[in-house]
Amino acid sequence: MNGQALDGRVAVVTGGSRGIGLGIAKAYREAGAHVVIAARKPDGLAAAREELLHVKGDGEVGEVVANAGAPEDAERCVEETMARFGRLDVLVNNAATNPYMGPLIDLDLPRAQKTVQVNQYGMVAWTRYAWRAWMREHGGAVVNIASVGGLVVDPQIGWYNATKAAMLHMTRQLAYELGPRARVNAIAPGLIKTELARAVWEPREPILTAKLPLRRLGTVEDVAHAAVFLASEASSWMTGQTLVLDGGATALPIGVEG
Repeated sequence: MNGQALDGRVAVVTGGSRGIGLGIAKAYREAGAHVVIAARKPDGLAAAREELLHVKGDGEVGEVVANAGAPEDAERCVEETMARFGRLDVLVNNAATNPYMGPLIDLDLPRAQKTVQVNQYGMVAWTRYAWRAWMREHGGAVVNIASVGGLVVDPQIGWYNATKAAMLHMTRQLAYELGPRARVNAIAPGLIKTELARAVWEPREPILTAKLPLRRLGTVEDVAHAAVFLASEASSWMTGQTLVLDGGATALPIGVEG
């Protein structure tokens, strides 16, 4: 990875205090960018900022307390970023929520609305303010962190996956609407070994990886490297696309035992 791939650029990463978001922020800093991380909890943001400051890189690090599902927070974060850095070249829509686990048929309206507000509408709101503040006149890149769940069926997180499927479609829609100034692409990770998902992957890792063509689960670094690519000039003729990072899970034949 080119250590100067994002030299001097300014990136905002939602959900940037942990997991994939923090991993992307680290990779962007290593690539030369100034990074602003946004998340709901001040303590988590402060800890993440300290961690980022220990990553080798010349860029500055900022943090903003913000709820990804609140448009007013998105507007404020963009305003603070512009006031401090004078530009906003890269937006990573990473923050997401999943308050409901269970059959789709039993989903209640409040949790359905919350999931859409953060995962689906939040992406639109953050992109809108980044576009109006900088990208409309100067260009930029939007990187949406979706999920391989947006491409497959899961018995427990169908509504969450539906919002991720919507994110994949909106990536294409926004690529059309915001081109040629801004590029909009997505990453659809499979199961990534984050602390948040530890209860899912740790007890079953040998079973989960046995059939994967690459025989391992994904890491935060796998996603972060892809996010650097999509934000950099290396992907300058790419927009409206989704990079699937799943170790080959979606390439498995149906009904074939490993």
